[in-house]
Amino acid sequence: MKNIQLKLDRKYKLDCGKYQLNLGSKTFIMGILNITPDSFSDGGNYTNVDRAIEHAKKMVFQGADIIDIGGESTRPGADEVSAEEELNRVLPVVERLTKEIDAPISVDTYKAEVAEAVLKAGAHIINDVWGLQRDCKMASVIAKYNVPVVVMHNQQGTNYDKDIMMAIHEFFIKSIEIAQQAGVKKHNIILDPGIGFGKNLEQNAEVMSRLGELNDLGYPILLGTSRKSMIGKLLDLPPEERVEGTLATSVMGIIQGVDFIRVHDIVENVRTVKVTDAIVRGRING
Repeated sequence: MKNIQLKLDRKYKLDCGKYQLNLGSKTFIMGILNITPDSFSDGGNYTNVDRAIEHAKKMVFQGADIIDIGGESTRPGADEVSAEEELNRVLPVVERLTKEIDAPISVDTYKAEVAEAVLKAGAHIINDVWGLQRDCKMASVIAKYNVPVVVMHNQQGTNYDKDIMMAIHEFFIKSIEIAQQAGVKKHNIILDPGIGFGKNLEQNAEVMSRLGELNDLGYPILLGTSRKSMIGKLLDLPPEERVEGTLATSVMGIIQGVDFIRVHDIVENVRTVKVTDAIVRGRING
């Protein structure tokens, strides 16, 4: 058991406004709240503000440490929406949740205009699926509000001219340089390997098997595999039946040093994380 316990230097407090997350103490669970009509798994379920608030409260009650709100579907082939439309979807939810739940709020957006508006409204974290490389103003907004940002690996298409982990490392190094030049503090950067983005089934599986290589960069890691097509293709199951497959990837991630998992099914992942953390982190109590 001692042989697989994590030995990482990422043990500091991630400052999320009035909330502080003690990295290294546990695996944190980010609950997914899609305010979209077309997300691959739960599109249309929470477009009503009251239903969205109710679901967020339920996830926190079930054990989610963070709520991640998305106003634009990023599934392959999804239509892009304007910043105005995205804000129409997410802003009313952010404004209410800051008053009605006791947990940090993350907003999934790659648009600086959206990020600034939700941070003004009280959001605590920005989750950028283009790793600060899509909107040149995004890094400056993160620096201005001094908040954590999830920097996700992404690309158009699935062609790589080099080893895929080397390509992901180079992408992250570029994102980190963009962040540092804008004044983003090192301890506010979280890396996400982008499972399901710019990768086919075999590439996703390889990245999952080599997640531990990202620890060399020295930043916290977030893993988002919940109900994704990789699991669906491996099991030949629709999104709502991919819970067990998601749990397998959660365990694989934690063993390799992941600090956050972004998931739909909170209860099942809370139980899985508790057992895995007990074994991998030596977290027997609490």
